[in-house]
Amino acid sequence: MDINKLTQKMDDFVESKGWYKPDSPRPQTPRNLAVSLSLEAIEVMEHFQWTEKILNKEELASELADVALYLFQLASIADIDLEKAILKKLEINKMREWDKENEG
Repeated sequence: MDINKLTQKMDDFVESKGWYKPDSPRPQTPRNLAVSLSLEAIEVMEHFQWTEKILNKEELASELADVALYLFQLASIADIDLEKAILKKLEINKMREWDKENEG
């Protein structure tokens, strides 16, 4: 399944919960989604708080899925074609010289 289909599934889920409604307890604003995305990313970090090892792959996978879902939702609300943005960023990164940025 591609990014656009996954984004549509997330959109369908949000719609089914009524979170697009004006009186929603979970308004789907860019700010709220960015905060939620950050909080989920922190939950990923908790898996590595005291270790370099993956101790519970299933729980880590669940947290990574949460991050991805909030990312898809934020991109959708912001009217950003995430697939296009990722491909563009990869092209930009190809031209970067990573180690030279840290020299000097």
